[in-house]
Amino acid sequence: MEKNSFYVVRESASWEQVIEKSRFIAIVYQVSNVEGTAACLRDVREEYPNARHYVYAYRLREGLLEKSSDDGEPQGTGGKQIMEHLQHHELWNVMIVVVRYFGGVLLGTGGLSRAYSGTVRGLLEKVHLEKVRQHLLYDLCIPYSWYEALKYQLNLRFWTLDNERFTDLIKANVYVPSDEAKDFEKWLQDFASGQIELQLMEEVWR
Repeated sequence: MEKNSFYVVRESASWEQVIEKSRFIAIVYQVSNVEGTAACLRDVREEYPNARHYVYAYRLREGLLEKSSDDGEPQGTGGKQIMEHLQHHELWNVMIVVVRYFGGVLLGTGGLSRAYSGTVRGLLEKVHLEKVRQHLLYDLCIPYSWYEALKYQLNLRFWTLDNERFTDLIKANVYVPSDEAKDFEKWLQDFASGQIELQLMEEVWR
């Protein structure tokens, strides 16, 4: 299930609502590994102590790892709903925790599912989701006589030079969306008649 793009969140945020006297608080975090998810869960427990449940789900791009927990709620009424929202929005490297302070009124399995899903929906309507694309990183060796024209043409195509180093030649990096890589390589060869050397360095997400 490899794709050339997905979505992330860059900042933590929260949103809450009260349903039948129970307080539901959803918090979203950017995470990159399992250790990070554990740290976020500890932070939530410290910030919102003595809650009845800390229901969560996360997705990590590294290894395509997904996990959810109902944390004592009836099975399938909380973590599953959070995970479905993460999957629907194509979110990776994201963790959402929903804290529930029980208000004394039983909601039933259907009511709980709607409560958790609606709380996450409210949070994600508030949060900016940033699209991340798969890019290939190239290192270029550019003669000075080609520099200005190359920079201008790259900007027109949204392939921007980065990390420029001025020595006997100009060395620079350029990030190219992976689905445009073949077009980029052919264009550069045609544009500079082979006078600009390029080397593929690595695959990155940005």
